[in-house]
Amino acid sequence: MRAGAVVGTVLLMAVSLTGCSSEDAPPDSSRQAKPLVELTLPAAYDAGKGWDETLSWVPQSAAILPVAVAPRAGAVVLLHSASDGYTLKVRAADTGRVRWTSAPWKPPTPLEGAAGDPSEGKEAEIPGVAVVEQDGREYVVAYAHGLHGKDALHKGTEVMRLLVYPADATGTSVKPLRQIDVPVEASPGQVRLNTEGGRVLVGWGGRGRYPMPAAAVDVATGKTVTYDQFDEPMLPCPQDSSCSDPRVTAATADGPLVSMDDGGFGIPGRWFSEDIRPDGTATRTGLADNDWNGMVYGAGGGHLLAGWEAPGSDTDPVWSVHDIRTGRLQAVMTCGYKLGNQGLGRNVGPEREHPVVVSPGGHYLAAGPVAFDLQRKKGVCLAGDGNRKSIAITSIRDDGTAYGEVQEDSVADDNALVVAQVDLTAGPDSAKVLEGVEVPYATGVKGAGIFTGPDGNGYFRVSLRQER
Repeated sequence: MRAGAVVGTVLLMAVSLTGCSSEDAPPDSSRQAKPLVELTLPAAYDAGKGWDETLSWVPQSAAILPVAVAPRAGAVVLLHSASDGYTLKVRAADTGRVRWTSAPWKPPTPLEGAAGDPSEGKEAEIPGVAVVEQDGREYVVAYAHGLHGKDALHKGTEVMRLLVYPADATGTSVKPLRQIDVPVEASPGQVRLNTEGGRVLVGWGGRGRYPMPAAAVDVATGKTVTYDQFDEPMLPCPQDSSCSDPRVTAATADGPLVSMDDGGFGIPGRWFSEDIRPDGTATRTGLADNDWNGMVYGAGGGHLLAGWEAPGSDTDPVWSVHDIRTGRLQAVMTCGYKLGNQGLGRNVGPEREHPVVVSPGGHYLAAGPVAFDLQRKKGVCLAGDGNRKSIAITSIRDDGTAYGEVQEDSVADDNALVVAQVDLTAGPDSAKVLEGVEVPYATGVKGAGIFTGPDGNGYFRVSLRQER
């Protein structure tokens, strides 16, 4: 695995599963509480306060982590397998008390090849869970890709199935508010779900974070709007301007956030990147200056992160953060991190090396080595400078403490995972290596952090530990 992979994924793949259980039964509350798993954690966390839970059904080669955080509800959502399908368990982040559990639900029939093949580096496609806040209400979304209606007489219809629950539900055997089947057509591992723009976005048909086509889903009503690259209304460019190869990178309340593979982005009918371009960046790029400058790297917390080519091929890219609904510029900096071998805006397609992560209170935002303090409107570049190595941020606390992975230049160091801590208020020089320390997969969950890894039996573990 490349050194640039997300720490949470590396920790998941480190789990060695031998004889996985076919079901995960919720723990019996009448039993005496088990001792906490011994963890070595950053100084901000108390290793002796929290709770653990094991998901023994998760395969070693799983492509996703079946856990999510519901910040408004102050809860952690866990996906368990059961003899008759899957169930959701939602635990209070502070006490670990089970808030609610869902009734068992059956996913569509998995596609051939969904189990993956670790010997060939093929990841297993498993059901997942996400949380989205839409119009002031928080929802839990369980999802799975497969064939609906397949039997001895029918081939079935390929779908991405979404089951929508209120995050603040209570009780046991909670039924979903609605089930939504989004028609898709893709191989296992080529369907993506994200909630980066405040709506659910399902993309399929290729690898990478933002495949096309895509569908935006309103979880409150069940309404689905499908977008295709050849849909003229999806183009965000002015009518008299060139605009091609669009792909949806986030679904927002105002429509799709669209980024063209060759440059340029915006929300159709709302705003276009040329109108919010940072000072000092060129309008056009490319060999003949035929392409719009600017591309969306990702979104999160009501913001989007964009990259721009600065004048001169040898200069570092310009990175900026914008309000996702209006495009208003919020912060900007120059940083020597480029996307792909040809730099920004050159047919990058669906690929993104790092996810966008945001601190719980929205003060900080980062993607890999590109970080911003949004209150001070200041960028923090953690890209390598020829001596210091790059740090790819994976989680951020509200006080600006960020955790991430040190990126190696040599593939010979692929298996040597080195994690680091950096104070985003102090800058790159505050970085320090954390040897033998687990870093949080998620932060700020009712004053706690989520840590993932193997339990004592080699199964996948989710641990919550309180902040000091």
